[in-house]
Amino acid sequence: MLLLRAIVGFAAIVQGFLYLSRGGKSSAGGLLLGVLLAISGISLVIGFLTPIASILAGVGCVASNTSWLPTPVTTLFDGQLVSLEMIVMAVSIAMLGPGAFALDARLFGRREIVIPPVPRDPEV
Repeated sequence: MLLLRAIVGFAAIVQGFLYLSRGGKSSAGGLLLGVLLAISGISLVIGFLTPIASILAGVGCVASNTSWLPTPVTTLFDGQLVSLEMIVMAVSIAMLGPGAFALDARLFGRREIVIPPVPRDPEV
């Protein structure tokens, strides 16, 4: 989980800074997308609010890949396959949760699944 969060988080941070580096040439939507990707990437790297951050990173990747907003000259999500992979990884992080080495695990505690024993029928 740590590696998956780190890869998706760093990719989102780099993509966000690419949007932000355009400066005044970018639209307000492009700047908003850059901030969204950078913040969600940083949150994923440190493991804070992981499900929310991964969903935001996936939405940012979809917005970056589709023609919702103008893309920067150099973009990490150029290919359709790369963008699809990033979206699948972000959704998997949202579904799996933060993992053991995350700030969420320290703040809210780790979840433990307890499977109760099956009661045995005395007549069998």
